[in-house]
Amino acid sequence: MRFGLFIPQGWRLDLTGIEPAGQWQTMLDVARYAENGPYESVWVYDHFHTVPAPLAEATHEAWSLMAALAATTSRVRLGQMCTCMSYRNPAYLAKVAATTDVISGGRVEMGIGAGWYEHEWRAYGYGFPSAGERLGMLDEGVQIMRQLWSEGKATLDGKHYQVDGALSYPLPLQDGGIPLWIAGGGEKKTLRIAARYARYTNFAGGAEDFKHKSEVLAAHCKDVGTDFDAIVRSANYNVVIGETEKDVADRLAWIRSHYEPHLSADLLESTVNSFANGPLVGTPEQIAERLTELRDLGMTYAITYFADIAYDRASVELFTNKVISELA
Repeated sequence: MRFGLFIPQGWRLDLTGIEPAGQWQTMLDVARYAENGPYESVWVYDHFHTVPAPLAEATHEAWSLMAALAATTSRVRLGQMCTCMSYRNPAYLAKVAATTDVISGGRVEMGIGAGWYEHEWRAYGYGFPSAGERLGMLDEGVQIMRQLWSEGKATLDGKHYQVDGALSYPLPLQDGGIPLWIAGGGEKKTLRIAARYARYTNFAGGAEDFKHKSEVLAAHCKDVGTDFDAIVRSANYNVVIGETEKDVADRLAWIRSHYEPHLSADLLESTVNSFANGPLVGTPEQIAERLTELRDLGMTYAITYFADIAYDRASVELFTNKVISELA
């Protein structure tokens, strides 16, 4: 099994209490921790406003971070989970990604999706098109990016995007262009787009849902003539880990106290529950057992998030030393 690690960039209120002048160093320290360990990749989110509520707290922009990490790390691969297609013109986005790939020496992954966070869409003046329109933008945008990365030139007269001989040089350093991660589990459209274009997918991480989505993806692959087994299936996980059940309870108590000053009572409860009820909550032995079950279902790339990583390395170090060592 392969492992990635999310960087604390503020979107999930994971840099609160750290002064802005110190936030980049905090993020870089986590990236370098991953680089020195068994993690294959580091990841950021492509969002502008915090969750679970939009607050006046830092949310660092994804592709600025990608370029910075490209220049300050040397081994780990660099991804976003996931870039929203409609936040940037796809030809421009392809150019940004190719430049970042060159800076990194060929280490960029392109996570891409249709987008969902209505509040920031409207606040930034993007409107909020229907789900069908957003998925149409995703499909056309991926076509443009694939052309630019493979041929250096793209032309598409689409419903949503039009490019006419757009050039993008230099090409990415990676043979075949930057790997595409199509994120999302929409069964009629998103997974069909993934079947056509993705080298990686990223959808529901619980065993039952993961099994079902995999079956839907396999059916789409059969329809479009893609080798299902050639697509790596990944999932994202909140990790809450402790040596004992009491330690796990203490970690959940820390999560509650961390979010409490920022959220209403209802949002606080739902946020804490989202951590407490995830698949990767427990002792190292319990978490390793669940990941083994998921691996047997075909989930071979786990991207992990630790709410406390900007403040305390105990959780991630326990996971690294006692879980990854069993499964990597």
